[in-house]
Amino acid sequence: MNTRLKNRICLGLMSGLTCFIIISSPNPAYAMHIAEGFLPVTWAIFWWIVTIPFLIFGFKSLSHITQKNPELKLLLALSGAFGFVLSALKIPSVTGSCSHPTGTGLGAILFGPSVMSVLGSLVLLFQAVLLAHGGLTTLGANAFSMAIVGPWVAFVVYSLIIRSGKQKLAIFLGATSGNLATYMVTSIQLAIVFPAVEGGVMASFIKFSGIFAITQIPLAISEGFLTVLVWNWLQSYAINELQTLKLLKIQEG
Repeated sequence: MNTRLKNRICLGLMSGLTCFIIISSPNPAYAMHIAEGFLPVTWAIFWWIVTIPFLIFGFKSLSHITQKNPELKLLLALSGAFGFVLSALKIPSVTGSCSHPTGTGLGAILFGPSVMSVLGSLVLLFQAVLLAHGGLTTLGANAFSMAIVGPWVAFVVYSLIIRSGKQKLAIFLGATSGNLATYMVTSIQLAIVFPAVEGGVMASFIKFSGIFAITQIPLAISEGFLTVLVWNWLQSYAINELQTLKLLKIQEG
């Protein structure tokens, strides 16, 4: 199979998966991430305090990458745009939050999880301000789940699986795991604030995560496949950037 045919098949599959995710997202949807004002003030402040150190470290990592390799800025922008578009495709799941792809796994695999803490938080900020998707008071909590925990899990899973030499499997499992980890954390955040009358936090967590799972598991798998397709596309059109990041060298080995 020649390269041109492979690229066309790759683009066709990317379009098909994107259409599936969009069609699977009914409109309108009024509950996105954890909505504005949904968390008590103390918990909103708590998640901001937890998130800020990761953001500081992320800004340092981002600054280091852009100064050392300015040619990677376009790929950084692509990673942020990928996260923005995918995480804007929401499916209402429970009151106060929703299900959707996160798109943070790709950037975590390319640049590391600390960079995605910044890019993911910027995505959440723009969505809160421009799309009423999430909120400013809940930005710390949403950033912790989607821009910190999700990318770290994606990066760790990718780093473990890549040792087997199966890079595309590592990318698929990394992106899928990062997505699911985001919603596990969101479920914990909501369960802590809204414990069940009978069973407390654990019962509430089982309820939130169970409802999320109905829509989130197929979405996470779809995101994994889409991330692999984007990777295939990058292998054709961003060879120099991937070599700079020393990712192609691993695949060739």
